Amino acid sequence: ALLLLCVVLSAKTVSGFSFNFDGLLGKTTASAGAAPKVEVPDDFVLPEPKPLTLTRSSDFPSVLKSSAALAVRLATGAFVLGWKIDSVFAPEEEGKYALQLGPFRLRDSSSVLQDAPRPEQPLILYEYAASPFAKRVRETINLLDLTVEYRPCPGARGGQFSQDLFERTGRRTVPFLIDPNTGTEMFESGDIIAYLLQTYGPSEESYDKKALWPITFEAFSISTSTIVAILRDMPAASRQPNARPDNEQMLPLELWGYECSPFVLPVREKLGSLCLPHLMVSCSRGSANRDRMVKKTGRFQVPYLCDPNTGVEMFEGPEICDYLEAVYTVKD
Repeated sequence: ALLLLCVVLSAKTVSGFSFNFDGLLGKTTASAGAAPKVEVPDDFVLPEPKPLTLTRSSDFPSVLKSSAALAVRLATGAFVLGWKIDSVFAPEEEGKYALQLGPFRLRDSSSVLQDAPRPEQPLILYEYAASPFAKRVRETINLLDLTVEYRPCPGARGGQFSQDLFERTGRRTVPFLIDPNTGTEMFESGDIIAYLLQTYGPSEESYDKKALWPITFEAFSISTSTIVAILRDMPAASRQPNARPDNEQMLPLELWGYECSPFVLPVREKLGSLCLPHLMVSCSRGSANRDRMVKKTGRFQVPYLCDPNTGVEMFEGPEICDYLEAVYTVKD
């Protein structure tokens, strides 16, 4: 169990070169026209990345709750579908991620996703953090290693994205998926999961469907996801009162991470409560995006935030939350 926790939470620093998702960001603007202008506070300082380190003792209760949530959901989404270990003595290679565990260097990937279809444009998901129905969809997104734009609708009824959803569909129900690649739009978590597997998953013959049971066994999935929401104090169930009124008009921020990471979860919740659109780049164990991050930043560590509205790129979850609070709220 300890080894599994280390593998799920691990981060590793290695050297690499530049890679960017600018093309994706250019295709995922939350609203037409120019985004509102925001500024970084004069006293802002980029934090030094410190993998697997609690930078503040006050964050311990949050990490403890997030770790309990990970256990309740059986670490679902921590590994891509078809996860496999490629090598336990992987050589050090530029631009390649591997987990160092004592004398071992663990290199992993997926045995089934290499040939799975990839969307040319990111999918769009209307959701909010505490929704158990949206959570099982987000976990499926991690399993399939997809990059998806999330549009937060706190409590399903809060914020401009909820209003946009109502004007588009006549309903305020989440999750709601838009796939610009196929023109598909749909409600219902079970239908969305089936669609994602059929459209962007591997062939059904290549994996055992029993591996999906923590998600597809609906009674278990919804009940445990509800427990997680309660453990996390119903995050992003309402719009933060001092959130900027134009947050929904911002360019989507780019967040690298995965659903069940105790370090990523508070950042996702903060983005949701501020109603900030964000492009979620899945980085579960075995994800090809881990190599991409190493190439982009020279290291692997989540959460990692890229803000196209200010040009800031940063690691460290608590500091990211402070940054979002400073930039995307209205000051008294």
